[in-house]
Amino acid sequence: MAVSTPAGAARQLYTVEFRAMASPCQVLLPAASEQQARALAQSAIDEVHRIEVKYSRYRADSVVTAINCAAGGEAVAVDDETASLLHYAGQLHGISGGLFDITTGVLRKAWDFKAARMPAQGQLEALLALTGWPLVERGCHAGVNTVRLPLAGMELDFGGFGKEYAADRAAAKLLEQGVRHGYVNLGGDFHVLGPQLDGTPWRIAIQDPRQEDGTIAAIDVAGGALCTSGDYERYFEQGGQRYCHILDPRTGWPVTAWRSVSVLAPLTAAAGACATIAMLKGGEAPAFLASMEVAYLAVDAAGALHRHTDRGASARATC
Repeated sequence: MAVSTPAGAARQLYTVEFRAMASPCQVLLPAASEQQARALAQSAIDEVHRIEVKYSRYRADSVVTAINCAAGGEAVAVDDETASLLHYAGQLHGISGGLFDITTGVLRKAWDFKAARMPAQGQLEALLALTGWPLVERGCHAGVNTVRLPLAGMELDFGGFGKEYAADRAAAKLLEQGVRHGYVNLGGDFHVLGPQLDGTPWRIAIQDPRQEDGTIAAIDVAGGALCTSGDYERYFEQGGQRYCHILDPRTGWPVTAWRSVSVLAPLTAAAGACATIAMLKGGEAPAFLASMEVAYLAVDAAGALHRHTDRGASARATC
């Protein structure tokens, strides 16, 4: 799909679509032709696929699977990129007060959101005993980074920031080629490289968490990242109660305080983490987001909008 630019412009905006991380994705950028656009976008797409292959818990050959399979045994050597992501996971655990914990992915064994299956009696307690970021052993010996999960059955899950990290890396590949306009969109996680060709910001719609085809706001973004975390992405309802995939690591049960939280930040990894932590923080979310100095738009359990904007972003309610 091509979008014409203002009169006299030598380039057009092209959207290159692809699929990764179980999500529809796209790169939008200016180019002289569709062929050139696809050539520019390919390095970003390749980077997204590289990260997916390397860190997907669903692949038998991924780094995460190797670490998880060794749980209860010897430490696993990891490269610098993986060590840096583990360090970042530790930082997120700290700033969230322990709520962002990449060892809690094992709790998904108790929940089946496709089949609308609740945990069996005692199942959550048994799985919670296998969680806890402080248990993870990390080291560096003779220049070799290592990680060890001390309990058999423990798991790491990079799903809380993997897609957002990929969006940042894809954007970096485009910036290396001189792309200064457009964005990377990985399943609704945006990294905006720069404004439209005429200098105006992109207007990105925020989905209504209770109407699949509806929107609640439009956010103007000229640069940086926009991510949304919500209770509508994977969920089921029973007895009038909605159960979503965002699980409180203290209890193993889904969060309930917010329908969605959208965050603007310089990097997609930061925006996504802040949005997820806010969902986990419950009533403390506004104070947490204020402490992180990010702009946000949130919908509480009753459907009321909460927002904070800064000079680099503006949120406009459309309903």
